[in-house]
Amino acid sequence: MEINYYRDILDNLHEGIYLLDTNRIITLWNHGAELITGFKCSEVMGRPCSEDILIDAGNQGLILCKEQCPMKQTLQDGQCRKLEAYLQHKEGYRLPVRLKIFPIKDESGSIVGVAETFTDISPKVLLPQKTRELARMGLLDPLTKLGNRAYIELHLRSRLREMKQYRLPFGVMMFEIDTLQEISDNYGREAGKQLRHMVTQTILNNIRFFDIIGRWDGDRYLLIILNIDEPKLDLVANKLRLLVAQSHAMISSKLQSTTISLGATIVEEQDTVETLVSRVSELLAYSQKGGRNRVTLHLPSFTIPEKD
Repeated sequence: MEINYYRDILDNLHEGIYLLDTNRIITLWNHGAELITGFKCSEVMGRPCSEDILIDAGNQGLILCKEQCPMKQTLQDGQCRKLEAYLQHKEGYRLPVRLKIFPIKDESGSIVGVAETFTDISPKVLLPQKTRELARMGLLDPLTKLGNRAYIELHLRSRLREMKQYRLPFGVMMFEIDTLQEISDNYGREAGKQLRHMVTQTILNNIRFFDIIGRWDGDRYLLIILNIDEPKLDLVANKLRLLVAQSHAMISSKLQSTTISLGATIVEEQDTVETLVSRVSELLAYSQKGGRNRVTLHLPSFTIPEKD
């Protein structure tokens, strides 16, 4: 009776909560954890936390379940921990969360388990309502459910006017999924759709609510990152690149990963939509030719040697 009482309380919290025993086996998984991660309690109970479930990643792309598991550390030293990380949703994309980890002790003070609470801190912009509004205005890409090219062009023109009138800086990124064609050829169009969803949702959940992402053409996507300078644009682009590389989609009963190549640039005073898109397209092409899974902000400058 008492156990059910506490389970009812935990299931009515918005935060995700799960418990591990000393062998790091999941012994409790509340309703909040189901809603945030997509994993049902029946899918995870009795499994090790590191067994391809959340696969938490840190800010530098490290897989915390392997390199620096904070749950394992708390089991060992009994210390409480707070950190931000990126858990993997059941659909494969990365979701930013705020974690709190604390030990569970028995009456004698011995550690008998560890608990983690996690809160979704991704930007919330009423996506279902936004999607319906974009569709009504003819600005929705039907394949990805993101804004289409017309939507991106509309925002680019508005941001350019703001930059020239109020000196508000912004950056533009363009990316492609490196192995999309290969996955589609080997596993079919539906697999390519899953991979595309995993990548775009990872990026959508890890940019600010006022930044913009849309499908430009084919398999090229464009982001507008507001109020940013070049060093920060570089950091954001590489963070997104690392998060995608650490995400996985379940395709044909196998975890498939991919990478993205990006070009990124800061708007200049003389820019138009055409010059911005042309420049960032060249930068993306350079990343792809340079081996993919990289960010390019500047093309190398070549000087012609003078003749003697």
